[in-house]
Amino acid sequence: MFDRKLNMDSIFHEKQEGSLCAQHCLNNLLQGEYFTPVDLSSIAHQLDEEERMRMAEGGMASEEYRTFLQQPSGNMDDSGFFSIQVISNALRVWGLELILFNSREYQRLMINPINEKAFICNYKEHWFTIRKLGQQWFNLNSLLTGPELISDTYLALFLAQLQQEGYSIFVIRGNLPECEAEQILGIMRVHQQQRPRLIGEDEAQTSMGTTASQAQTDVGFAVEDEDEELKKALALSRQDMDVEDEEADVRRAIQLSMQGAVMSNRSSEGEVAGVKSVRTNEGPKEGQSDALTAEELRKRRQAYFDRQQQQAQPSIPQQLDTQPTDGSGTANTASEEEQQQKSSQ
Repeated sequence: MFDRKLNMDSIFHEKQEGSLCAQHCLNNLLQGEYFTPVDLSSIAHQLDEEERMRMAEGGMASEEYRTFLQQPSGNMDDSGFFSIQVISNALRVWGLELILFNSREYQRLMINPINEKAFICNYKEHWFTIRKLGQQWFNLNSLLTGPELISDTYLALFLAQLQQEGYSIFVIRGNLPECEAEQILGIMRVHQQQRPRLIGEDEAQTSMGTTASQAQTDVGFAVEDEDEELKKALALSRQDMDVEDEEADVRRAIQLSMQGAVMSNRSSEGEVAGVKSVRTNEGPKEGQSDALTAEELRKRRQAYFDRQQQQAQPSIPQQLDTQPTDGSGTANTASEEEQQQKSSQ
């Protein structure tokens, strides 16, 4: 069985050197060291000569021709940049052709990108290759530390993202040369657990180690402080909610207790008068409506509790054998109502 890491290592991937991204793009596409800067410079000089000859047809004494000779080459520069014409001519050596991805001609074909073989992408002076090896796609950008696996689902999204960022994308048409990676990955698929990083990212992180560590510590303290403040705010919020719920419960309890007190007093009056009164259908009396404020309900509730405590004191004689009890089980004492009953008799 093939080792998955060895499968990834079988992919040829040139990393960035100077501004030779066009060379890296071509070699990563062809999966080998097929072109050197000298080879591409030779193609660029040939293109420059062909352009000079076309300009000379208009007259070597013309202003356009003299201006052309004074301008630098449009196919290469001293940094190592090469134009699309250089790349196109280099691919023709292998019988390969470039087609603009978003051209009407290509879009009219309505081909799914996963059915293609490779793409070349260009933005300003940077070139890189996206190629299928076996049945999987790989981003072979020379700015990465290694090949990046791209799923079939993500390929179309990746190409759309590149177009949004301003990249020109070219489809590769023709038969690519055989390579080791194509043979190995045609047998077994690979899985990439860790994606490659940009070249120089690790070195930059190492050089900034102390500073980054200190910054992370400071950020950590700041996050802890923010978390502590957040916890306090949440606790206060819950406390406010509990207080509101508690006050609502108190108001309901006071209303129920006041209703119980009123019903108890009415029951006592009915027994003293010898009349049994059923008040289930009777509405509340004036001054005892549900519109009472919480403060008034508290005062009435407190007055009700005070009366009960006074009745429970030992200094006040209790006549349990003669007096009826109210709904709360507390013995009733002599009152003005009883005296009025005796006087009426």
